Amino acid sequence: MASRLKATSLIDALVVELREQILDGRIAGGTALTETEVAKQYEVARPTAKAAIERLTAEGLLRRDAHKSARVPVFDADDIADLYFTRACVERQVMRELARRRSVPSAATSAQVEIRKLAEADDSTIAAVEPDVRFHRSLVDELGSPRLSRLHASVMAEMRLCMAQVQTYKLLRIAEIADEHQDILDAIADGDAERADQALAVHLNRACEQLRARIG
Repeated sequence: MASRLKATSLIDALVVELREQILDGRIAGGTALTETEVAKQYEVARPTAKAAIERLTAEGLLRRDAHKSARVPVFDADDIADLYFTRACVERQVMRELARRRSVPSAATSAQVEIRKLAEADDSTIAAVEPDVRFHRSLVDELGSPRLSRLHASVMAEMRLCMAQVQTYKLLRIAEIADEHQDILDAIADGDAERADQALAVHLNRACEQLRARIG
């Protein structure tokens, strides 16, 4: 049975729908998404399906090799370790610089409020992934470096899948994530670069180790 989309922009609606299915595992790792199949399932034109697949590929939620269909990536323990290592290299220095400036972005505070509300409603849900991503991206963006923001955005595209798996496998409660975020924000506000760095390191390392252990 075909699925119908209700949003005004078909491409945006299709991207949202496919993204949610990838993140919550309904479209499993290794699954190929072809323009023909997507167009048929959602009753859209092939150019619309193609544009949605290209968007998701740019986000890192799909991978496409030359002359092959786009597929949902499958991360092993080494991939996960490398992704978190790369994040840590970027974000730990960002925490130190933000603490030096005592600069807490309002976007990070807003994302934190949203995460707290999700924790109160359901302490394990992939709905927390997007505000979690916004929290970390807003911290990097606060430094005002377009190149640094682009670098971080490219890593976070792939990280969404890892973060979704943390919630899908119920490895960390959302309240725990929010508490660790607050430790980071408090250290930045206090101007304590060392504490901000370490709070971020603990936050990333715990998620990484839990997910690597689960993947095996």
